Amino acid sequence: MRYLLALLSALIPVLSAQAQDGELLEYQQEIGGGVGLMSYIGDAGGGLLKSPGVMGTLIWRRNLNSRMVVHTDVGFGKIRGNSHGHFFPTDPHSHTPEGGQTAPDIRFNRSLVTVGAQFEFNFLGYGMGAGYKGLHRWTPYLLAGAGATMATGGGGSAAGALHIPLGFGFRYKLRQRLNIGLEWSFNFTTSDRLDDSADPVKLADPYGIKSGMFKNKDCFTRTFLFLTYDISPKYRKCNN
Repeated sequence: MRYLLALLSALIPVLSAQAQDGELLEYQQEIGGGVGLMSYIGDAGGGLLKSPGVMGTLIWRRNLNSRMVVHTDVGFGKIRGNSHGHFFPTDPHSHTPEGGQTAPDIRFNRSLVTVGAQFEFNFLGYGMGAGYKGLHRWTPYLLAGAGATMATGGGGSAAGALHIPLGFGFRYKLRQRLNIGLEWSFNFTTSDRLDDSADPVKLADPYGIKSGMFKNKDCFTRTFLFLTYDISPKYRKCNN
């Protein structure tokens, strides 16, 4: 009996710790980063995977629940392109049918810094444990948000803009607190000067077409692989 009491006394702290672990509902936040590709879409053409530049991002997520997430990030990347195969008039406001002479090929290589926030909706309840809650280790998700972009370098003037990202992604829990995923977004901007360069013929409004908020403006895409780590555990009170 004496040995049994001693054994129970030794096990009490262990059992208490396990009970606390069982009370863990979820982790409220994630921090991490990602690497991938950034592509330009604008007056000089471009495309999802045409002349992509490298990019990196720092990520913070606030998990509102297993389906809804608020995500913020700071990104750094490159966009590049050229006007080969595109007709750009030297004077878009001339009265000739051709709009002047054909401009030579214009090339640019610019750095982008982005800061943004987005809302993510998981198609499946995301998480591990608590099987009765219907959680899954993986889920696709949709995203939409807003942010700011700054383009510099390449011999052109600095250009700032707002941007609206729309896209989708996929997340998977490698372990209880470790997440991996892939995300793609198309980003509409309010600037037509992200592709500015040292060339005397500018890509900002090369056809003389009146622009609006997002009409006739530059865009970019981001495709990146990310890794995040869960922090800020949320506990519930034990009712036993």
